Amino acid sequence: MAEKLFRLEIVTPKKVVFSGDVTSFTAPGVVGGFQVLKSHAPLLSNIAIGEVKIIDAADAESRYATSGGFVEVHDNKVVMLAETAERSDQIDVTRAEAARDRARGRLAEKAAGTDVERARLALHRAINRLKVAGRG
Repeated sequence: MAEKLFRLEIVTPKKVVFSGDVTSFTAPGVVGGFQVLKSHAPLLSNIAIGEVKIIDAADAESRYATSGGFVEVHDNKVVMLAETAERSDQIDVTRAEAARDRARGRLAEKAAGTDVERARLALHRAINRLKVAGRG
């Protein structure tokens, strides 16, 4: 198993969300999802709002909701710098549902001065969090 492992770090502005050896890392790139395995070619990519999946050294899968960022792959090390990254079992579903409902309300009211793009992105993030938590 050790021959298939590489190092992964998922870092947000607030904390290191994950740091450890993994066998697989799958992320939502802005032009499509991609997977990294050991000995992957060097890569620098933008990350979109979506789900990150990792398979750790014990062959356990973890899923994270992310709201965008960057990934660098080099010499069997992956560093993901994310705006946010929440593990599926740590997502506050009530808060995510409230955020979804607020964003839908802003988009539905179409009031003057509403930042439609900001509301659309908030809705997308909330729906993604609910999906990753298994509630969407």
